[in-house]
Amino acid sequence: MNPTYTEVEQALLGRWPENRVEPSLDRIRAICDLLGDPQASFAAVHLTGTNGKTSTSRMIDTLLRALDLRVGRFTSPHLESMTERITVDGLPLTEELFVEAFADIAPFAQMVDEQSMSAGGPPMSYFETMVAMAYAAFADTPVDVAVVEVGMGGSWDATNVVDGEVAVITPISVDHARYLGDRPEVIAIEKAGIIKAGASVVIAEQEPEVLDVLMRRVLEVGAKPLREGVDFGLASRVNAVGGQQIDLQMGSRRYDDIFLPLHGAHQAHNAAYALAAVEAFTDGRELDPDLVRDAFAQVTSPGRLEIVRRSPTVLLDAAHNPAGAQVAIDTVQDAFDLSPLIGVVGIMADKDADAILRVLEPVLAHVVITQSSSARSMSAAELGDIAIDLFGEERVTIAPRLDDALERAVVMTDGADGFSDEVGGGGVLVTGSVITVGEARLLFGGPERDDDQR
Repeated sequence: MNPTYTEVEQALLGRWPENRVEPSLDRIRAICDLLGDPQASFAAVHLTGTNGKTSTSRMIDTLLRALDLRVGRFTSPHLESMTERITVDGLPLTEELFVEAFADIAPFAQMVDEQSMSAGGPPMSYFETMVAMAYAAFADTPVDVAVVEVGMGGSWDATNVVDGEVAVITPISVDHARYLGDRPEVIAIEKAGIIKAGASVVIAEQEPEVLDVLMRRVLEVGAKPLREGVDFGLASRVNAVGGQQIDLQMGSRRYDDIFLPLHGAHQAHNAAYALAAVEAFTDGRELDPDLVRDAFAQVTSPGRLEIVRRSPTVLLDAAHNPAGAQVAIDTVQDAFDLSPLIGVVGIMADKDADAILRVLEPVLAHVVITQSSSARSMSAAELGDIAIDLFGEERVTIAPRLDDALERAVVMTDGADGFSDEVGGGGVLVTGSVITVGEARLLFGGPERDDDQR
């Protein structure tokens, strides 16, 4: 008899958490070998980078499905439910299928645990187990192609037992410095590990030192580079109601008048990476422009500058590092007219909270400091002390309960507490971590919740 979904959740959470890693592919290779190497049964598009991976993955998935391919997608972390991480045909696994995927690999995970621990190593981690579940589920379905997002890094990330016909490298900046390094060019060495021999490599615009690292890897393994600004790119973009209108250049081909229902220049660039990746996957052939327009018009990216309420406008953005926070702020200023803008911020303890808050400070009229339910969350008291040093005591409210923090922020936007003379002119930005945003999304019942499941 299979366990319940709740029991599977607890079993996975009882393993090494995602923020604790032991750089090795030994355990994931061992379980894949026991499972018959499911990752070899489908083609793959493999993505790494610091920010933008999930949104780009969702765009690639949508484009590939428009080509009548059956697509599996593995992304992380999730916003609301673990099932979001493994999708087939654009829909998360149902809880029942998620349980079946876990039950299918559980005996083999136990064998690998015992083997690893007998040699003095750790058991399989939460993330390694999820990757094994995804690859097994994709093989069982079966899918034609999997869109696979790296969890952390590249070379020793558990997803890297797959050989992607196409690799996508989104912009690289500093994150997870404890494991990956404190300079982008050092981080790039690890991320370049997903570039495999003979693969096509879609490379976002990078700092020169980062590009040097990536191109050395390309030359070493004989991959084919496709560089933003050289081989493809964003030709133009203008804001539109509900998103933006973009034109994309792919070599000598141009795809015009694409409506993308997402906000921000970064999402327009993500669309360029996605289209370049899908063209590369189809051996560089031109796609039907109408098919491309129809596919992009269907794209969603929950928790990425997502509107979950109006009057006042409440935006959710899962930015969890300084670069992501800067993108969020730039997008809010570009696409919205919100005054005052009130922040609700909860950050994980292992993140650079000071740097994130420094990015937010010039734009936020006031910040409500909170914390998520995660044991990894920085306490509201500790984060509040950092915020007070940067914002000043008069611009900081500390509300440890997220529901309380959201309510206080909404009240501040409507003229209460002296923040605005114009009722309804303000807005709320909820940010700082994926978990904070996911829990806020549940409280608001976001309009783009993925309630339909496979």
